[in-house]
Amino acid sequence: MSRTTIAALGLFALAAAFCAPPAAAQTILFEGARVIPGDGGAAIEDGAILVERGLISRVGKKSEIAAPAGANRIDLAGKTVMPAILSTHVHPGFQRGLSYSAANYTRDNILDDLNRSLYFGISTVMSLGVEKGDVMFEMRADQAAGKLGGAKLLIAGRGIGAPNAGPGAAAYANIAYEVTTEAEIRRAVQEQAAKKVDIIKIWVDDRGGRAPKLPIALSRAAIDEGHKAGLKVAAHIFYHDDAMELAAAGVDVFAHLVRDKEMSDELIALMLKNNIYQMPNIAQPERGIHASVPPWLDEPYLMGLLRDSWSADAIARIRASYSGRDPGVVTRSQLGYAILQKSVAKLSAGGVKMILGSDTGLEDHPFGFAEQKELQFMAEAGMTPMQVIVAATSRAAEFLALPDRGVLAAGKRADLLVLDANPLDDIRNTRRIAKMYLAGTEVDRAALKTSLIRNARN
Repeated sequence: MSRTTIAALGLFALAAAFCAPPAAAQTILFEGARVIPGDGGAAIEDGAILVERGLISRVGKKSEIAAPAGANRIDLAGKTVMPAILSTHVHPGFQRGLSYSAANYTRDNILDDLNRSLYFGISTVMSLGVEKGDVMFEMRADQAAGKLGGAKLLIAGRGIGAPNAGPGAAAYANIAYEVTTEAEIRRAVQEQAAKKVDIIKIWVDDRGGRAPKLPIALSRAAIDEGHKAGLKVAAHIFYHDDAMELAAAGVDVFAHLVRDKEMSDELIALMLKNNIYQMPNIAQPERGIHASVPPWLDEPYLMGLLRDSWSADAIARIRASYSGRDPGVVTRSQLGYAILQKSVAKLSAGGVKMILGSDTGLEDHPFGFAEQKELQFMAEAGMTPMQVIVAATSRAAEFLALPDRGVLAAGKRADLLVLDANPLDDIRNTRRIAKMYLAGTEVDRAALKTSLIRNARN
């Protein structure tokens, strides 16, 4: 029996959670918790959430919402409830244990990453442009049909860049389109749009000097062609000058911060004018600023989740990577990271739409773990816990064009993350997961843990 079959049998409830609730679905009243709506509104103390047929019908004070006849009442006194998290920049399927390669890019391994996301409280992920063949398209279709579990998968298909400008790891060879003319880039966008991707991804910068930049004329053509197809366009950037040109051209989201300098007031104003979203993606560069094992590798709740779901050998390698680092490299990384932190603070204070994205799935940057770190680092850079929660829930759902989730409000899916502590006090409390519900159905986290650990050992 294949691992996919085992996962499908053992985690059937997770697959069912992505289907429309059955006609006889139970009415549930969740009561007594602190409720954080996810849209920036104030938390409701001693709150209640009434769920019918997988959808929220009422949210308010416990004293204001009576349980309908026959309702199942779930006491969440002392808990905090927020919307399940949505992650907008992931790359599933390439790591298995200590191996990071194209050979790992299988349905089974991608499913493990989607299930690992669920275990860390993430309901939805968008794979951003490093996608081979049709396997993810097939998995997305199976989820829509209720045949497959894991976090809901959105996809960009094959990303587009200048020759040698796609992602550089050997695992990603021959995935990206390589274009040099307007006709080629328009055709690439059209091909991906025909496959019903959820977004278009372009790489714009020179990738540290190993590739030519994508000329702005070609970026404009990709943006134009994407918008004709009703698709947002995400740009991988590095340089401030490129960001200015792309913002003026109407790109929809920067998949990274500008990294050669602090983002200027002029750029921020242009982003606001053209409604451009920003993924900070700071958890990956943060790895470079430490000359010894960082505190988050000993934080009990974060590491507890990781040990429950990831290879012990890979965890050991992460710890070992902080030994013997070149002090000069660490200093340069710290200076670069300080620039990113300043930009995050300016963007957030300026009202730019920040969304959770963490380049999840890069080597030793595992699913769920990367996002939970990203939330912490967004707060450390100057965002309030409430702003971080909005970025990871309602704002991410808005960007992904998923109006049914990301907010605890009437008419929305009952995708609930139940926590043992209040993330408004400390954003790291998003790691203290007691339960998770998708469309009102409880995720079997124990079964998830068993599956993930078993597969990590095989």
